[in-house]
Amino acid sequence: MAKFPEAEARWFRNVFVCRNCKAKVRAPILKVLAGKISCRKCGSKVLRTKRKK
Repeated sequence: MAKFPEAEARWFRNVFVCRNCKAKVRAPILKVLAGKISCRKCGSKVLRTKRKK
């Protein structure tokens, strides 16, 4: 994986994954927590952070 902070920021900062269809969405954390962001593909509001392997 990434060895320097700039690459980690590109891959993981503000990236969320839909729990229903596994689509990636890039959005601010506060909007996701407030429930204002929905998945583009299926319309679900249930998102999780992208996992670091």
